[in-house]
Amino acid sequence: MTTDRRAMLYGLGAVALWSTVATAFKVALERMTPLELMWLAALVSWALIGALVVRRGLLGEALKRGWRTAAWAGLMNPVAYYLVLFAAYDRLPGQEAMALNYTWALAMALLAVPILGQRLTLVDALAGLVAYAGVWVIATRGAVFDVAFADPLGVGLALVSTLIWALYWLLNVRDRRPPLVAQWQNFSVGVPVLTGLLLFGPGLRWHGFDGLAAGVYVGLFEMGIAFVLWQLAVGTVSRTAKVSNLIFLSPPVSLMLLYLVVGEPILPSTLVGLVLILGGLALQQWQKAPAAPSGE
Repeated sequence: MTTDRRAMLYGLGAVALWSTVATAFKVALERMTPLELMWLAALVSWALIGALVVRRGLLGEALKRGWRTAAWAGLMNPVAYYLVLFAAYDRLPGQEAMALNYTWALAMALLAVPILGQRLTLVDALAGLVAYAGVWVIATRGAVFDVAFADPLGVGLALVSTLIWALYWLLNVRDRRPPLVAQWQNFSVGVPVLTGLLLFGPGLRWHGFDGLAAGVYVGLFEMGIAFVLWQLAVGTVSRTAKVSNLIFLSPPVSLMLLYLVVGEPILPSTLVGLVLILGGLALQQWQKAPAAPSGE
């Protein structure tokens, strides 16, 4: 098996897992609050990534350096990002929260202008207009000339989560920590913070084995295994564009699972809005994709 084929399999595995998380979020949030889900999922992911750090002989490096970066990065991811994202999923249909979350890449392109001093191209601007037209369609549930959003707070939370995620990656451009070490250190900062918020807030409650299984699934697959598979894919493929385009496979599968498992009827406005958002992302990808080597 060639290296690129193996990388594609890693990428497909990550995308397959990410396709299930919108459904997993909704199932879990039927049984617990966003904070409770976040704490359980973060704890599971911290343990999984920690085991991988130890297995790969990176624990010494993880304990010695990188904590100054982790101190603020861990507050952004996992704490702020996932709490805001789960709060959005708690208020919105899964299909809407999932679709709105896909605009983070465009948010990153826009924020890179003031933060990194990058130039906003005409294609970037056009991609943003197309994608955020999709956001408007989803937020108004098809009533595009009506400014009364169905759930303005839920839409706002979903869009704020994209800003946090985009800011996190832009501020980490110069982060030299190995990805596994960075993930484990960030969660090592995040888990105690989430534990404090939980104990001094609603407290720790038992939600049955269904709730436990849902939280473990989110931590194990969305925050853990999918992350590892994606890092393997990006780290071994000859051209990043080969695997980055796989992410476009996730939304249709997510919608189907939300319909079959959660029972969410697929709104026409979600389909139209999602097509616009993915169209904007495709424009951005087309602009940034490197030219293929000759003979390919």
